[in-house]
Order: sequence, then structure tokens, then C-alpha cells
Amino acid sequence: MTHDSCLEAALLPFKLSHVAAGFIAVLVGYTSSVAIIFQAIDRLGATDAQANSWMLVLGLGMGLSTLVLSLGNRMPVLTAWSTPGAALIALSSGLTLPQATGAFILCALLLIATGLSGWFDKLTRLIPDSLANAMLAGILFSFGMKIFDALGTDRPLVLLMGAAYLALKRLAPRYAIAGVFFAGLAYVAATGGFEGVSLPVALARPEFVMPEFSLPALIGLGLPMFLVTMSSQNMPGVVTLRADGYTPDIGRAITVTGLFSLLLAPFGGYAFNLAAITAAICTGPDADDNPRTRYKAALFAGSFYVVIGLMGATVIGLFLILPGALVLTIAALALLGSIGNSLSAAMAPRDEREAALLTFMATASGFSLYGIGAPFWALLLGLVVRVSLRRAR
Repeated sequence: MTHDSCLEAALLPFKLSHVAAGFIAVLVGYTSSVAIIFQAIDRLGATDAQANSWMLVLGLGMGLSTLVLSLGNRMPVLTAWSTPGAALIALSSGLTLPQATGAFILCALLLIATGLSGWFDKLTRLIPDSLANAMLAGILFSFGMKIFDALGTDRPLVLLMGAAYLALKRLAPRYAIAGVFFAGLAYVAATGGFEGVSLPVALARPEFVMPEFSLPALIGLGLPMFLVTMSSQNMPGVVTLRADGYTPDIGRAITVTGLFSLLLAPFGGYAFNLAAITAAICTGPDADDNPRTRYKAALFAGSFYVVIGLMGATVIGLFLILPGALVLTIAALALLGSIGNSLSAAMAPRDEREAALLTFMATASGFSLYGIGAPFWALLLGLVVRVSLRRAR
């Protein structure tokens, strides 16, 4: 029996690649946007107990909804907190926490209504595969490019991790990402990166906030949060699944995220949605060679989310002490396969290449208009170009 077979036998029915993909997805999810969550909490004037409640229910909401959807569909369906929603909260002014909680409930009800109606599922099916893959490639490309920013801030660490990736891709490709992560941790430990670090050890507790339904808060925060969550989060999430061949019931998935948002809104679970970047880590070939069993990576991601939520500030603090260069490098390397596959599929149809290329470029640019992110506008641009050029031809 080979060394790889021995490792797999010890971890059956799971593989080390499942564990690594799930953990890295959670690592990237938290480190890439948790600072925005902290800003949102601070803007609403939450107490320390309420802030810990937010981190508790956000972890539980992402973890449990991921487990429900991934087990129910036998597909790697990951969820996430609404990052643009958190940005809206952080930019709001004059709102109290009870008023914001009322807006969260409105957003959740709109998500549930959207999921039950089924119109969003029908809309996403009208998107051509070439444009969908181009949009996904643009989303992931902009994240993958950050490895070169990391190269400028901590060159030895990035070069070491890059060398480990090349060596493991040649010798043990299934465990390349896990090996690279441990190599990075070993370097940080050896260079004293973890010295003098102390972490608070405590379980988080939920804190209920009685919602207050204020018309300005509902219109100024609740409705915009729903719109940006659908356009900037759920749309890319659907595209990510489709790009790797997964077609779950999207209406049911959005309904589930809406229900979790509704149940957890009074405790700080402001909005949940389908994940894109973190999902791509679990839907790609590095998570598992067999697409049918990649959902097991999502099960580990969901489980890690639950543990992180329960531990609250302890695990968040652990994530925050990791060097930014390590997180950016491991994320970029984990997404390489998905970026390559998406670009290849996007450029395959020759008569749609211009539309796909413009969709990719616009998405990767990261621009926003009227508070709506690049993926929505890039997809709209691609559709216009595609229709225009088809008529001309």
C-alpha cells in the first residue's frame, strides 16, 4: 500500500484534502472580511457581550446552514455572512442596534420570499455558461492576484510556500495545499511570529436584542442590504457552483439562508448568503479528485465554522495573529485550479470570447456603481456585448 493510500485509509470516509480545503475556506472567509464585521458592530454601538454574540451566531449560522445544504444536496454548498451587508452597516449613521435589528429581519424576510418564489433560480439559468465562468474567474482572479502583494511584504515566507507547493504538486498533489499551509506555519513559528501572543479563552453567549421597526432603517438599511446580498453575493455563489458542475435547488438554498438570517437576526446574525470565493476552494479539484465527494470538504468547513462560533473571540484572535502574507498566499494557491478551469471554459466558445473577456475584465476590476459590486455590472455588460455581437454576425 502506498503512503497516500495509508493516509486515506486512516481518514476514511474522509480525505486529508477534505480537511485542508474546509479549513482553508474558513480561514480565508474570516481573515478576508472579519475586520468589516468589527467595524459594523462598532458603528451600532454594541457592547462587548453583544459583539461576542454576533461572532457566535455568525459562526453558527454559516456552519449549520452549510451542513444542512451540503448534506441535503450531497454537494459542496457553502454559505457566508454578507460582506457587502456588513459594509453597509459600517457606513450607516444614526441607527441604533434595535433599529438595525429590525432592518436585518426585513432583509431575511425578503430572502425567504425570493427563495420561495423561485424567480432567482430561473434568472440564473438564463446566464450563458461562458459569461458565468468569466465572472467567476474575475472574482477569483482579483483574490489570487494578492499573492504578489504578499510577495512584497514577506518575500521569504511566500517563496517558501511557493517552493513547497511545487514540490508537493509533483510528489503528493492531493496534499499540496495542506502541506503548504503547515510549511507556512512552521516558518512563522521558527521566526518568532507567535511569541508573546496571548488569547482569551471563553465560550461566547447569545445576547438577544429586541428589534425596533423604523421606516428609515428599513428603507435605508434593510432593503439595500437585500439588494447587495442578492447581486454581489448570491449571484456569484450560484455561478461558482455551476462552474464546477453543481446544480442544487437555488430557491431552496436561498430560503435556507433566509431562515437562518431570520432566526439569528436578533442575536447579530444580520444576513447569510451563498458563498463564492470560499466555496470555490471546496468545489475545485484540489478538494477532491471526485466531484461527487467534494461535499465532504464543505462538511468540514461547516464544522469548523460551528467550532469557531462557539469559541468566539478565542479563535477569531488566533486567525488575526496569522501573517497576512500567509493567508493571501494559501488562498491564491488553493484557488489556482478553479481560476484556470473557469478561464478555460469562459474562452472556449469562439463566438462568445469578446463578451466573456469583457465580463472577466470588468469583474476583476472590482469597481462598483450605485452601491452594487462589479460582478453584477460585469455580467450585465457581458450580456449586452454578447447579444450585440451575435446580431451583427
